[in-house]
Amino acid sequence: MPSRNAIVQELTVADISRIIEMAWEDRTPFEAIAVQFGLNESAVVALMRLHMKPSSFRMWRKRMAGRVTKHGVLRGAKLLRHRASHTRQ
Repeated sequence: MPSRNAIVQELTVADISRIIEMAWEDRTPFEAIAVQFGLNESAVVALMRLHMKPSSFRMWRKRMAGRVTKHGVLRGAKLLRHRASHTRQ
C-alpha cells in the first residue's frame, strides 16, 4: 500500500479541492473520502491542516470532532443504540 505522502503528492488541485469540500460536508463520512481518494481520516486531517488557514482548520476540527455523520462507526453504533432503546419486550 502506498504511503500517505505518496497518495497526497499524486492528488491534483481539483482532487484536493474536492476532498476539502467533502470534509466540510456534514453528511459525507470519512469512509467515503477513503474509498474515493484512498485517504483515511488522519490523512484528511493532515491535508486539511496543510491547505487551510490555521483558524479555518481549528474551526473545522472543532466542528468535526465526534460528529456522528462523519464517522461511519459512530453512526452505526448510534443507530443500534437508538433501535435497541425502543424495542418492546
